[in-house]
Amino acid sequence: MTGDIRRGRGRLVVCLLGTIGLGLVWRGVLPRGPLAEYPGDALYTVAAFWSLLLVAPAGRRGAIATLAFLGSVAVECSQLLEWPWLVELRSGEIGALLLGQGFQAADLIAYSFGAAGAWGLDRALFGGVTGRAKAENGSSGTTLL
Repeated sequence: MTGDIRRGRGRLVVCLLGTIGLGLVWRGVLPRGPLAEYPGDALYTVAAFWSLLLVAPAGRRGAIATLAFLGSVAVECSQLLEWPWLVELRSGEIGALLLGQGFQAADLIAYSFGAAGAWGLDRALFGGVTGRAKAENGSSGTTLL
């Protein structure tokens, strides 16, 4: 059982690193604008999805996708805050990538596409077996919701 979890987490790490790499390339190659921005925002939520699955590999995928979306929305809404330490944190390259700069309501739509896409990609890559079904079949792991 432990080997199954390690293999599963290994695949999740590959998915996470691939998503981060794609997001960085996407943002770096394309000129500023909607074509570069919105897919990058969707990939942000996809990365959050893989990250949450690393923490709770047996979690329900729909719940994980919802949490990834809500987390992305929370980060977006935090951009409305102008606390000096937070503005300073966002002014750096890594802070800007992780926390964004400037609230845009349209980003919320991109996050919803990212969450739905991550859920669908997980089903396509890993067979769509929910964490609960795996747990009921004897696989161990942390459950989420």
